[in-house]
Amino acid sequence: MKILAIESSCDETAAAVVEDGRRVISSVVASQVEEHKLYGGVVPEIASRRHAEAIVPVVSQALEQADVTLGDIDAIAVTYAPGLIGALLVGVNFAKGLSLASGIPLVPTHHLRSHIASNYISNLELKPPFLCLIVSGGHSHIVMVEDYTKMKIIGRTRDDAAGEAFDKAARTMGMPYPGGIALDKVAEDGDPHAFTLPRPVVHDAPYDFSFSGLKTAVINLIHNSAQKGIELNKADVCASFRYAVVDCLTTNFLKAAEDLGVKRLVIAGGVSANSLLRSTLEAECKKRGYEFYMPAKSLCGDNAAMVGSQGYYEYLSGNIAKTDLNAFATMSIE
Repeated sequence: MKILAIESSCDETAAAVVEDGRRVISSVVASQVEEHKLYGGVVPEIASRRHAEAIVPVVSQALEQADVTLGDIDAIAVTYAPGLIGALLVGVNFAKGLSLASGIPLVPTHHLRSHIASNYISNLELKPPFLCLIVSGGHSHIVMVEDYTKMKIIGRTRDDAAGEAFDKAARTMGMPYPGGIALDKVAEDGDPHAFTLPRPVVHDAPYDFSFSGLKTAVINLIHNSAQKGIELNKADVCASFRYAVVDCLTTNFLKAAEDLGVKRLVIAGGVSANSLLRSTLEAECKKRGYEFYMPAKSLCGDNAAMVGSQGYYEYLSGNIAKTDLNAFATMSIE
């Protein structure tokens, strides 16, 4: 079964053709990163306009690369939530029009579920149930994936997402957008124990995260040192901050796995490309005898291949949209 997938939730316009949820036949991503670098982050209005300009050529290229026509496509999967509402509407309305004109079924697909599904492409043997840590610029969740379309939130951030904290800390140090990637690279040359940073705990919810205080602590460290004329070792600051964030993520994730008796762990989302997070969880899972899966780094960021993978399972579960499908800025993964 071939799925044409469309993704436009933030600043990448993407399309892909995916077969049976696991095999990527084509994948095209038009990134807006260079333009948004000028502003230090994504400007929603600009993102929406660029999606409108790019979506036709991107979808056409995905079909061409796959050497298929619309007549070969069995369903159209599109990200409809969550994300920037203007950006989402471009993809949703294009997919609705394509579905209406061709008669091909339309499958509404949740963005975070798609991030989880990136693992099905990278790890063909992976099947639910498993516990997944989803970490991105806008989300930090621990999710029990009971089946391909049945999920339960075990823990979540109470304030900032881990990716947002990385980006804001990086911006304070003058690093270009997207800051989390730049910070991860600089941290490789630093001492993770050079600075002591807090590990915020949510006392009434042991699996929940809170990154606002940690983000504020590193920003205050940078600003206070600048005001006193003290030059900080940037690599050490990056390494210490990265270590603190990863420590918070892995501690709660591993505690949830132990308490729930789950021995198959998965990570997903943009921050799942973070080198320390990947190596730390890989080592900890090996020590505990857990199975551990992570997506290829090329699939960690937003892409349509993951939408095509999850769209396949949504289609099999009977999740077919009508012509009144709308986009939503927020929506629970459940």
